[in-house]
Amino acid sequence: MHIDGQCHCGRIVFEADIDQEAVWICNCTDCQTLTGSPYRVTVICSGSQIHSRGETKIYAKTGDNGGVRYQHFCGDCGSPLFTSGEGEHTDDWGIRWGAIRQRAALKPTRQIWCRSAVPWRSEVSDLPGRPTD
Repeated sequence: MHIDGQCHCGRIVFEADIDQEAVWICNCTDCQTLTGSPYRVTVICSGSQIHSRGETKIYAKTGDNGGVRYQHFCGDCGSPLFTSGEGEHTDDWGIRWGAIRQRAALKPTRQIWCRSAVPWRSEVSDLPGRPTD
């Protein structure tokens, strides 16, 4: 599937050809902290699949598994855009779901770091809601 997206302010734009089945939810505490939400959704791909314009800022973080992940984000608006690895995982990239224009068509197919998942996440659909605010 061909996707495109951008950061919140529009300074960085991207396109990619991705596998719709490679959409994952990560419940790790790093993703919870970085997003301010109970989990993060990412499209897993090769770095060669992503074509972007604009320069991202990069932050390196060593996770609980010992691996370093680079967080690519817009230096102006702070929008998270990509993640990448190092060493044998240099080409393991991810595109952050929230920056993708076609995100409604990208349903997660797998979860990781479930031991860190918040216990109430399955109850969210039971909460009262309104279409806008």
